[in-house]
Amino acid sequence: MKAFQQPPSPKRSIFGGHFFEFRRNALTFLLKNAHELGDVFQFQIGPQRAYFLNHPDYIKDVLMTYQSSFVKGRALQRSKRLLGEGLLTSEGEFHRRQRRLAQPAFHRQRIAGYAEVMSRYTENHIANWKDGATLDLSQEMMSLTLNIVAKTLFNANVGDETKDVREALTTILEMFSLLLLPFSELLEKLPLPQSRRFNKSKEKLDSIIYRIIEERRKNGEDAGDLLSMLILATDTEGDGEGMTNEQLRNEALTIFLAGHETTANALTWTFYLLSQNEDVEKKLHEELDSVVQDGKLPAMEDVPNLKYTEKVLAESMRLYPPAWAVGRLAVKDLEIGGYHIPKDSLVLMSQYVMHRDPRYYENPERFNPERWITDPKDSKQFTYFPFGGGARRCIGDQFAWMEGILLLAVIARKWKLRHVAEHKVETQAIFTLRPKYGMQMIANQR
Repeated sequence: MKAFQQPPSPKRSIFGGHFFEFRRNALTFLLKNAHELGDVFQFQIGPQRAYFLNHPDYIKDVLMTYQSSFVKGRALQRSKRLLGEGLLTSEGEFHRRQRRLAQPAFHRQRIAGYAEVMSRYTENHIANWKDGATLDLSQEMMSLTLNIVAKTLFNANVGDETKDVREALTTILEMFSLLLLPFSELLEKLPLPQSRRFNKSKEKLDSIIYRIIEERRKNGEDAGDLLSMLILATDTEGDGEGMTNEQLRNEALTIFLAGHETTANALTWTFYLLSQNEDVEKKLHEELDSVVQDGKLPAMEDVPNLKYTEKVLAESMRLYPPAWAVGRLAVKDLEIGGYHIPKDSLVLMSQYVMHRDPRYYENPERFNPERWITDPKDSKQFTYFPFGGGARRCIGDQFAWMEGILLLAVIARKWKLRHVAEHKVETQAIFTLRPKYGMQMIANQR
């Protein structure tokens, strides 16, 4: 029967199956084979059998229709080494409990209260830029969004520790690829330099997060942020208990990581694309000059009127989605797309690949925000899913949209950023989609 057919597979090497090719450049590997082999293909990563899906119906099957047949993939299971049992990594009833406790912090009214901080912090940050100076925009955005997430979600000022936190997060993300290696559980027990750097970085982050938690516990203040709500929240639908310090640490670190890394990358890629498409940049500036007047900072009430700004951000995240892939592990045998997916197989879906599929996007490699005018992003379920989908869709997606629009507006209103021509631009698909060599840009005042 067709249900028990096996999907095609790319040619494999004698040693390691497809592991080395996938590890060398996962994006190229997936994009190339999806084009050549179709919507479903299988490949081997060491001992792990993987199935790649590249059709919106099949992606919906995994993330929604048959979601109970899957758990998080190896990448996020291994990330428990850092994040513990947090929203990103936990499963089942415990995940539902944690999401119930965290959800109120991301309600629309609560998010609106963060807008002023976002714009003000951005204005203060770019005030230090010099006309004609060359910036590593990737580092600039990482520093800015780190401070914003610390303030808006934890009401904490990590300004003096931003460099330490950023370097620790970078070390951990670079180590992430090692955590995904076959037999990495054994490798990380060896006294390797990478393991020592990972442990040192983890200790640094833990010390900062636990300090913030202890300070908040002591003063008992409800600061109106996520941490206050998590400390005060009790699970009225479950055991009636609150969170331990360890659980608070896991959620705090998860949001610390996801809440700044993704937005920073999205903005970095956006300004790179704008520097390559001056006609789009011109339309963006025209909207900003029209909507935000009299020297005011862009505010929450401006967001609904910054329609082209939103489309610029949406198009940037189509081409360079901060979360470039979603992985799930099958806990039972099932059929998807007419093929048998065995229990314990890894199922992989890629925003990067789907977002560049010519069946759903005309001239997919072209940066064209105009495409969203006739085909709104919300209508393209699972052909456009930068924040995932289903019950595990990113809890902070509305926060991220507002932050991205406001930060883009504040910066682009005052600065034009031009990519340094000789600087090499290449993607680095680790936990998120980073520019591998940073992003050298020249800042020009408008």
